[in-house]
Amino acid sequence: MTENSQVSEDVLRMAEALLFAATAPISARTLGQFLPEAIEAEAVLTALRARYNGRGVELVEVAGGFQFRTAPDLAEWVRKVVETPRRLPRAAMETLAIIAYHQPLTRAEIEQIRGASLSQQTLDILLELGLIAPCGRKEVPGRPTLWGTTEAFLAHFGLRNLGELPLQEDLFLETGPFARTEPHVAAEDA
Repeated sequence: MTENSQVSEDVLRMAEALLFAATAPISARTLGQFLPEAIEAEAVLTALRARYNGRGVELVEVAGGFQFRTAPDLAEWVRKVVETPRRLPRAAMETLAIIAYHQPLTRAEIEQIRGASLSQQTLDILLELGLIAPCGRKEVPGRPTLWGTTEAFLAHFGLRNLGELPLQEDLFLETGPFARTEPHVAAEDA
């Protein structure tokens, strides 16, 4: 008997409904809290992945949990039907990228990397969308807020963790905050 066949149809249906209804990815641990004691969440997730393999939606691992997502090859068709949310302004995308790659950091550090001041409106947009959040205070005079990305950031960009971000070297740009002008040398390397 295979692992997938050991999970009853009722358990699969229940797990499927939980994953479908959730607004955020569900971890295997959380899913396990709703399963009968003898059933392991990993077996249920494996069975659901197999069931949805090659279908219009797939069960994917993102942001430390699992969520149903449109199959990547069908995304273009779905975009024709589903209204896409508005794009973030350039300043917000730059700020988000800086936070993602350099977190945790203060507003002043963001401004230094961007080479431009950071409006409160830009921070408010990212906060409202739940893409960033305060993650402490820097131990310097004034104790400025440190900013970091959230689980919603990972889920929005389809990442399991920050290690899946593209390498900064792969984001080679001619201008802007990630423009390559000279190799970066960390203070401890100098």
